[in-house]
Amino acid sequence: MGQKLANIISFKNKKNLAEEKEAAIIKKRKVEAVRRVFQCTHCAFKCEKCGTQIDGESSDAAEYSRKLNVPYNFCEECSEEYLDYIDRLQGAGDRDCYWHNEAWMVAWGKWIDYQSSVDQYLKSKEFIQLLNELKQTGPEK
Repeated sequence: MGQKLANIISFKNKKNLAEEKEAAIIKKRKVEAVRRVFQCTHCAFKCEKCGTQIDGESSDAAEYSRKLNVPYNFCEECSEEYLDYIDRLQGAGDRDCYWHNEAWMVAWGKWIDYQSSVDQYLKSKEFIQLLNELKQTGPEK
């Protein structure tokens, strides 16, 4: 009979293992959610608008954007387009760029709205809670 007891699996141990496995899956999902948000929206090495690589040497583009008071990490071309967009909103703009038409204005406006909504999401109490939970549990194993 002693041999039969040795073959009995502890339900408590099994339950603990299942809970640990579930917690690991949830944590992995949380880490992946945060990774996607930051990987897609906060890469310092690419233009936020067109995705062009901004390497160390041409990181003059970032300096160029800051000098022109552009609030995004743009390549030089997108910085200039952004500034033309702002000028056009104020009734000016480079009229030689005839392709900067109403549809172009709408596209820029929607892109800026999208950036604003991502920023609002990052500042939401739920996203901040997610970051805090991940800080408390430490790095992923």
